[in-house]
Amino acid sequence: MKPYKELTREELLELQSSLQAAYEEEKGKGLKLDMSRGKPGKEQLDLSMPMMNVLNGESDMNTEDGTDVRNYGILDGIPEAKKLFADMVGAKPSQVMVLGNSSLNIMYDCIARAELFGIMGNTPWSRLDKVKFLCPVPGYDRHFGVTQQFGIEMINIPMNEDGPDMDMVESYVNNDPAVKGIWCVPVFSNPGGVVYSDETVRRFANLKPAAPDFRIFWDNAYGIHYLYDLRNDEEAGILNILEECEKAGNPDMVYQFCSTSKITFPGAGVAALSSSEENIADIKSKMKWQTIGPDKVNQLRHVRYFKDINGMKEHMKLHAAVIRPKFELVLNTLEKELGGLEIASWSKPLGGYFISFNATNGCAKAIVARCKEAGLVLTGAGAAFPYGIDPDDSNIRIAPTLPSKEELAVATNLFVTCVKLVTVEKLLSEK
Repeated sequence: MKPYKELTREELLELQSSLQAAYEEEKGKGLKLDMSRGKPGKEQLDLSMPMMNVLNGESDMNTEDGTDVRNYGILDGIPEAKKLFADMVGAKPSQVMVLGNSSLNIMYDCIARAELFGIMGNTPWSRLDKVKFLCPVPGYDRHFGVTQQFGIEMINIPMNEDGPDMDMVESYVNNDPAVKGIWCVPVFSNPGGVVYSDETVRRFANLKPAAPDFRIFWDNAYGIHYLYDLRNDEEAGILNILEECEKAGNPDMVYQFCSTSKITFPGAGVAALSSSEENIADIKSKMKWQTIGPDKVNQLRHVRYFKDINGMKEHMKLHAAVIRPKFELVLNTLEKELGGLEIASWSKPLGGYFISFNATNGCAKAIVARCKEAGLVLTGAGAAFPYGIDPDDSNIRIAPTLPSKEELAVATNLFVTCVKLVTVEKLLSEK
């Protein structure tokens, strides 16, 4: 079919009628489908079930330094877990804190400590007249929710194919002392699947912040979440931000976060923070009154199950085998049904958990509403932008992992029907 914008009004009306009939048929099925969050599906969760038995019958519940994991102690994580997560993100064990189950919780606490106590002796953010954060868009809604809750002003930074617009980042960071941080998902970004280029990482490391307590919040959530087998040199991913910051003379400028939430069990995994040893010491000085220590039994369970980073990577290949067909189903359907119509574009990620879909400007909210009315719940339009405001009302985050393949096929067909119908209605309103 030729591009929609080339259709006459009569052709659009005829198309609207057929699409409306198709939509009503889908609506009549009484669907109850949820693609609102990037949750692993049951088949993925089943992959880690053997880990639940790895400590059964074990008489040795001690860490390599002799600590009994069933008791109090070790604020920053057991040595074996620190080594595993250091290998996961390219850090030294001395630069790692292994904490609870949620990396988002760690990020939230980093913001809260900065607000209450300040970072490394600097003025607490809560005592400042203005605090700003840079937000690459589209981005992760929960990141933006954290900074919004603390009343921090958020500034949109456009995402390019190689990462955030670094000209804008440098301009803000290097000249405005109120800019205290930036949210980053450097590998398979949420939702666009962008992987930061070497140049982008180097430019981050070489920032010259006007604020001495500026921090890059480097959320490496999908660093080993590949959809396809890659050569070892490709699998290395991006430049090591900790090493690059050290080279640039900015060793304290980055907090890096990661977790096993989508590797083992969301809500029952393990999360870690890596940073300079000075930042780690600063954080531990505040945390020592917050907790006596994290869940070390769960940390030991993970270490004994994976053994090392190679075991974790092999496990991720099992995940990829489950979710790769789901991504391909969605992408193939989008191409078959919408390709050539010039009404939408979408990312084609090689890893991560999402597909970023851009509808015709002014259509995203209506598409999401139509889907919901027919029984398909999507992430809210605008969620990938600070304050939930997408200036173009265009972006929709697609999360293919939770539904079964059969459910996903139904959901994707409904989605493209809604995209077509809403777009035709908009074009008719303009003719």
